[in-house]
Amino acid sequence: MALKFQKLHPTFVAEAGDVDLRTVHDRTTLDEIRAGMDEYAILVFHDQPFTDEEQIAFAQRLDGALHTRTGSAAIGANRLADEAVSDISNVGDDGALLKPGDRRRAYVLGNRLWHTDASFVDPPGRYSMLSAKVIPSVPADTEYADMRTAYDTLPAEMKAQLEDLRAHHSVTHSRWMLGFEFSEAEHARLPGAVHPVVRTLPRSGRKSLYVAAHVSRIIDWPIPEGRLLIHELMEHATRPERVYRHRWRVGDLVIWDNRATMHRACPFDDQRHKRELRRVTTLDVPDAVAV
Repeated sequence: MALKFQKLHPTFVAEAGDVDLRTVHDRTTLDEIRAGMDEYAILVFHDQPFTDEEQIAFAQRLDGALHTRTGSAAIGANRLADEAVSDISNVGDDGALLKPGDRRRAYVLGNRLWHTDASFVDPPGRYSMLSAKVIPSVPADTEYADMRTAYDTLPAEMKAQLEDLRAHHSVTHSRWMLGFEFSEAEHARLPGAVHPVVRTLPRSGRKSLYVAAHVSRIIDWPIPEGRLLIHELMEHATRPERVYRHRWRVGDLVIWDNRATMHRACPFDDQRHKRELRRVTTLDVPDAVAV
């Protein structure tokens, strides 16, 4: 039976029909998911009780190579052991809430900035797959912005101006904006990467803005003008009509295309409520799909 998608926003995001992704190995269903990603950029799957190993295996079946050069790996060991699984949580190795002065907590707070996963490496991230394990009783949502529609709605003269621009993406820059301090050795492990400001999505042919908090500068532009331009583009991209807010429930798996969206975690009282999510991100490399 073909997968059914129900649109959750006028321009992007869809909820997928009943399917257990742990058991999906057939090319037909995987191709339907990829086609859904081309159309909606974000797909929401409910009731997906993944183990970390099952989540990794599904990500590889869907999209091939995995991102393991995470920013958090530069500041300490991953409590989940496998660097392909990012720990998007506010708890430590002992399961207790991270204290206010803990560097791991300070780093995770950077997820509240509008960002794209793994844009600070080359090749950058393509699909992120975030699995909800523990969700608090208070709202602890994630917001997503449609960067394809953001590009489509720019004036023609702005599109022409952006066409050949490149930007440097750096996770140390985005954390620096929050006062996070990296050591010299940590900086050396996270040099950043350069990517076009406008990306063309190969499968759909649509164009998308590729800017977010990780952008430190526009290449070959003076820093003040370049940062103002990025700020203006991000304001344009995050207008309310271009934003979807996801209310998590345990067992959700949300897949998004980092080339076509930005996202951010919404604030909640992380000193009172536990929130644990696990993310696996694939790399934007040619012919990455592996069944």
